[in-house]
Amino acid sequence: MDLFDKSYDQKIKEIAPLADRIRPVNLTEFLGQKHILGPGKPLRKLITSDAISSIILWGPPGSGKTTIAKIIAEKTKSEFIQISAVTSSVAEVRQIIKKGKDRIKFEGRRTILFVDEIHRFNKAQQDAFLPWVENGTIILVGATTENPSFEVTSPLMSRTKVFKLEPLTDNNLKAIIMRALKDQKRGLGKLNLKIEPKAITYIINHSGGDARVALNALEFAALTKKDRHKIINLEDAKEAAHQKSIYYDKQGDYHYDTISAFIKSIRGSDPDAALYWLARMIDAGEDPRFIARRMIILASEDIGNADPHALMVATAAASAVEYVGLPEAQLNLAQATTYLASAPKSNASYLAYLNALKDVKTKKIEPVPIHLRNAPTDLMRDLGFGRDYQYAHNFAEHFAPDQEYRPKKLQDKIYYKPSEQGFEIKIKERLNQLRNLKRKKK
Repeated sequence: MDLFDKSYDQKIKEIAPLADRIRPVNLTEFLGQKHILGPGKPLRKLITSDAISSIILWGPPGSGKTTIAKIIAEKTKSEFIQISAVTSSVAEVRQIIKKGKDRIKFEGRRTILFVDEIHRFNKAQQDAFLPWVENGTIILVGATTENPSFEVTSPLMSRTKVFKLEPLTDNNLKAIIMRALKDQKRGLGKLNLKIEPKAITYIINHSGGDARVALNALEFAALTKKDRHKIINLEDAKEAAHQKSIYYDKQGDYHYDTISAFIKSIRGSDPDAALYWLARMIDAGEDPRFIARRMIILASEDIGNADPHALMVATAAASAVEYVGLPEAQLNLAQATTYLASAPKSNASYLAYLNALKDVKTKKIEPVPIHLRNAPTDLMRDLGFGRDYQYAHNFAEHFAPDQEYRPKKLQDKIYYKPSEQGFEIKIKERLNQLRNLKRKKK
């Protein structure tokens, strides 16, 4: 069976995704997290001296939590056991603890238990190994993408050291991509591929600091590359990193054509046409809740702040549909339809959101400025979260002109440009006043 197991392990390594094959096996290969793994840093000392204590690795996906755990597994002389909080039970944890006690008693060896996604364990599951972490029977290494201050019980938190991992930098990701592309044994080196700088930048910007996402995109681009020049270009990167849309069922065209005519009539400020299409839908047996939902969307997309009451009217109509149902609810829908169709129109809020979303999708994902981060726990305050935040209500006009609320690279970007329609005229005046105050302070 040992021979079969070895053969299986070898085959798995060969067919595993690139992100798993290229995973660093030691601290020399590991990129990023210098604040905890750089020379002389605390976690590096614990690993290299094989003196690991109970710790929790808190960081975003693809920042290296599992890789650090595997490096610990390679380095330590202790028994290393890995489980996932998603699939493991209290019974399994208790069995691990029993074997850990026997291991200390008969072999004099410690047990390091790596719990991936530890935030998925409930209180009872966490309490199951709390005493054994406390007395040293089990050395816990937990990994989580969630704030441990909220997801890990206080007793367990007090017995562990939390190490905060940051998203990988652009330089880290570029180095990882190039290593994967050149590595002949574990990477894509045998394909003899090259990659354009613009393609690297695109993959990095769409990875969100996640090495796994970047490597998955690189692997897709490499394995689907048919160009004889063997150069991964920008178009290849876009195709590889693009999130495919969910398939949309084309049946029921009449259903969608009619709602489309209804929405476009309201957008075009034609209440008579809108009422006609509303009557057509209700007469055909259309679900009134479907109509109401579409009106709520339209109230924000096509009217927005030109008439802030539009969203309230649409929401009230949807509520009325739930309360009274048909046939009476058709009166509520008709009232909302005429109001929305007659209201001043503005898509400024909608366009502003689309522009912001475009930056999210095309530009590097920047971390939340530390002064804006929430800091409800001692751990987060010790890390500097919320420091130097200026409370707007303490200033004239309830506005802090020196306060920045965006990542540094986007501080001069304006997304929302109010129209000259309805109530947005007043909003525009107010925003111009505040923006002028901010400019004077710069």
